[in-house]
Amino acid sequence: MLTDNELLKRIAVRVMLERGLQPEFSSRAISEVAKLDGESGLPGKDERDLRGLLWCSIDNDDSRDLDQLTAAEQLEDGGIKIYVAVSDVDALVKKDSAIDAHAKQNTTSVYTAGGNFPMLPEKLSFGLTSLNAGVDRRALIIEMNLDKEGMLKSSAVYTGSVNNKAKLAYDSVAAWLDGTGVIPKEIPIVLGMEENLRLQDATAQKLKEKRRLGGALDFRTIELHSVFFDGKLSALKEDRKNRAKELIEEFMVAVNGVIARFLTLKNFPSLRRVVRKPKLWLKIVALAAEKGYKLPVLPDSKALEIFLQKEKIANPESFPDLSLSVIKLLGPGEYVAEVPGEIPVGHFGLAVKDYTHSTAPNRRYPDIITLRLLKAAIGGSNTPYGKDELNSLAIHCTTQEDAVKKVERQVSKSAAALLLRYRIGEKFNAIVTGASEKGTWVRLSEPPVEGKLSEGYEGLEVGMRVMVRLVSTDVERGYIDLEKA
Repeated sequence: MLTDNELLKRIAVRVMLERGLQPEFSSRAISEVAKLDGESGLPGKDERDLRGLLWCSIDNDDSRDLDQLTAAEQLEDGGIKIYVAVSDVDALVKKDSAIDAHAKQNTTSVYTAGGNFPMLPEKLSFGLTSLNAGVDRRALIIEMNLDKEGMLKSSAVYTGSVNNKAKLAYDSVAAWLDGTGVIPKEIPIVLGMEENLRLQDATAQKLKEKRRLGGALDFRTIELHSVFFDGKLSALKEDRKNRAKELIEEFMVAVNGVIARFLTLKNFPSLRRVVRKPKLWLKIVALAAEKGYKLPVLPDSKALEIFLQKEKIANPESFPDLSLSVIKLLGPGEYVAEVPGEIPVGHFGLAVKDYTHSTAPNRRYPDIITLRLLKAAIGGSNTPYGKDELNSLAIHCTTQEDAVKKVERQVSKSAAALLLRYRIGEKFNAIVTGASEKGTWVRLSEPPVEGKLSEGYEGLEVGMRVMVRLVSTDVERGYIDLEKA
């Protein structure tokens, strides 16, 4: 008999194949990996030696594919220099190799409740191309000089060698920064790391406030991760945004802007990450009007962010559902190829004009593409990708990203159904999250999963609280059917 973990993994594999994704590596890719010894990923003699900086990684507790490191330096004029190192995955994953072909097909790692399916083989993503603690690695370096208010004054992009001094985790770092937890044990071991992290945190908060004032949108959606005990699914826990995640997010947003502009300056094409001005803006206006708030007729990210912040404070419990509704109306993010001279599409949600994906090459194929473009630009070589090839890749990456999200959602629904399968007939407190001709949906208070009301939904509206009874579950299809109690 399959364990819960094995059952969910089987479902994940099935759904991946249905969506045109490859859960396994080809024999050619496996053969290529076996021949790698890591020498190509070691720092070169001519690269800048930055191993002495107070580099650290901050990621999830169980992350083993470390893509980037950060460090900070206080300047004499009151400004701050931020360093970000990104793993040089291209040094070992060559264009058009079998390993590259697999990464190009899936375009991203797939993270499901039944297990993870890395974009690159574990020998690479967990080992040779991961910026693991205490190991010398070749990396792309992005250097940003900020004034004391957090305004970018200058930047530089080059290759160098790094060494991760401390492998840290989001939750423990956030608790320490917030004053609700003790300092993680890895920090005091490294002389100066505590002060460096506090400088990074303070700088990130300045960047966050500047982006918020510029119209960057702050959402909160409910994302769950599965907790297993001896192969049995025991809980679904909510992943919450925190101060350490904000630190990394702000630095990565800043870096992606620097890199997009760097490629333009070098007269190179780029693969941009964009969110267009919403075509369904008037529906967002109507949604805000239902809450008693008036938005302008034309798309305005600053006005939308003010509305979202007010709702976040006034109605924190229903804010995730409002966030999800607005995100759907904004439209999905996509990849587009841009060449110098074209007017950038920009990213409406982040309120920036220049934005690419570059900081997670172990997990995202667009980041490998950007890494190759950057290395060619730095080295004075010709671009490895022409406009037509980039256009084709942009469409493919967007399509596959959508497929991956559908797989992850499907397996998440199956996990929710699995967790509740022995609780048929029980009553739960819930809140209505959707009401349309397609059906009425509610989210249980605990566990915080969604199900469909098959009976007793008449007169219910989004945001209303209701007591429901679990009628049935279907693990394979991820169905949870409820009725009003």
